[in-house]
Amino acid sequence: MQLAPDADEVLEFTVTLANTDPTASRSGADELGTIEQLDALLTVAKYSGRIDHDERERREVVATRDRLRAIWSLTRDDAVDEVNAMLREAKALPQLTRHDGSDWHWHATAADAPLAERIRVEVALALADVIRMDATDRLRVCAAPDCTGLLVDLSRNGSKRFCSVRCGNRVNMIAFRERAAGA
Repeated sequence: MQLAPDADEVLEFTVTLANTDPTASRSGADELGTIEQLDALLTVAKYSGRIDHDERERREVVATRDRLRAIWSLTRDDAVDEVNAMLREAKALPQLTRHDGSDWHWHATAADAPLAERIRVEVALALADVIRMDATDRLRVCAAPDCTGLLVDLSRNGSKRFCSVRCGNRVNMIAFRERAAGA
């Protein structure tokens, strides 16, 4: 699946954000439990504009994370409703922008809008492309039976099944041991 580079980046960040949830994180803990953890996550995402570095912002990003995780389980039509709601709530006005070494990409909120709102709007714009391409089947939950991690399959052939190499290796090792035991 080929999307604009900024949409790829946003979707990959969305998965990273979603997988900080205690039910999906490698540690089994909430990996957004502190402001410092949010700051560390933002070094990956490179968000420009206002960042408050406070507890209220952290709580709003956690609520956004929970809202975004829910989208992965929606049908295409229900995802449209949620994407439109996020854009409407932010009074989004999409426009192209270029800054900090990034090429042209979408922004649809003011730079001083709250971080959680900017995250929701950027994700909504990226998901709009996925929906328009009828590719919501590429938004998946990890196929490992003991994992609820999310993934976005941006591969050409659409065969990605696991949220991480770790989950894929674990499932393959279990299958290998079962075959070896049966032989």
